[in-house]
Amino acid sequence: MTLLIIIIVLALAFDFINGFHDAANSIATIVATKVLTPFQAVLWAAFFNFLAYFISMYIVGEFKIGNTIAKTVSEDFITLEVIFAGLVAAITWNLLTWKLGIPSSSSHTLIGGFMGAALAHAFTIPGADLNTVVNYAKVLPIVLFIFAAPFIGMVVAYFITIFILNVCRNANPSKADKWFRKLQLVSSALFSLGHGANDAQKVMGIIGAAVIFYHTNIDVDPNYLVEDPFKYFVQHWYWVPLASFMMIGLGTMSGGWKIVKTMGSKITKVNSLEGVAAETAGAITLYASEHMGIPVSTTHTITGSIIGVGITKRISAVRWGVTISLLWAWVLTIPVSAIIAGLMYYVISLFTS
Repeated sequence: MTLLIIIIVLALAFDFINGFHDAANSIATIVATKVLTPFQAVLWAAFFNFLAYFISMYIVGEFKIGNTIAKTVSEDFITLEVIFAGLVAAITWNLLTWKLGIPSSSSHTLIGGFMGAALAHAFTIPGADLNTVVNYAKVLPIVLFIFAAPFIGMVVAYFITIFILNVCRNANPSKADKWFRKLQLVSSALFSLGHGANDAQKVMGIIGAAVIFYHTNIDVDPNYLVEDPFKYFVQHWYWVPLASFMMIGLGTMSGGWKIVKTMGSKITKVNSLEGVAAETAGAITLYASEHMGIPVSTTHTITGSIIGVGITKRISAVRWGVTISLLWAWVLTIPVSAIIAGLMYYVISLFTS
């Protein structure tokens, strides 16, 4: 029980870190266009991060992304030590990229850590089939969306921007800017809802995997031997979703100013019209992926959307050098997190064996 409690505390800590690491995703453009001050922006984003709980719980009625995360690794290779090592690796990578101001994916580092620790565990089991450790039916769509999410965000943002420019081509520039500054409050709120719903569920999935393992292998609660143990977990550990959404909101309130600077100005300069287009495109992409139960990176999504509005002006408006650096961070996140988690698992094994 002690290790389970430690895992729950660590998972919620990761959720908090995810919030301030990814705060830039939903506030970068609204800060860059000076619609809100940084302090006002994080309060705005945090409120809608938390509001997403009530929408997911009482309107959507399910947590598809959390269920996907819990099942990325075969249950035969899940232990509390595996989950602990994966969380430590994810927190380490998140703090490192935050320190460097790199907007990497909190979701992908969590998945990479989970898989890396499970693979390390499988190596210690004589005769274990390593090909069955990772649930590829769940993982391959996630890997595909490392590239698909920013591309979809970019394309949607491009066409939204073109549409708005054509509709407003005869509008008074000053009056139009005032309207779009107000609309940015709406678009950033929509994106923050998607951010909260998408990212808080990832932590729920990890806690769910730990709780299900504990009850089926240690506590031996027959009630967990049901067709959908994750659904049972949500119904009986109902405080976990609430705590997960609350922690990501609190993390967002603490901000992540280095990443705000990268997202808000280093990729391309944005005005209020472009901010509305980018945030709306990002929100659409997040809602679509959540509907499919595919955990995507809010960071990747909004980055692609910002690039999409940038290329409507000209290709050179996007600082491709910065974008390529971000792409490298995205590609490396899962394997680096997996390696860190694997090493951490072996260290833990020295004290638990």
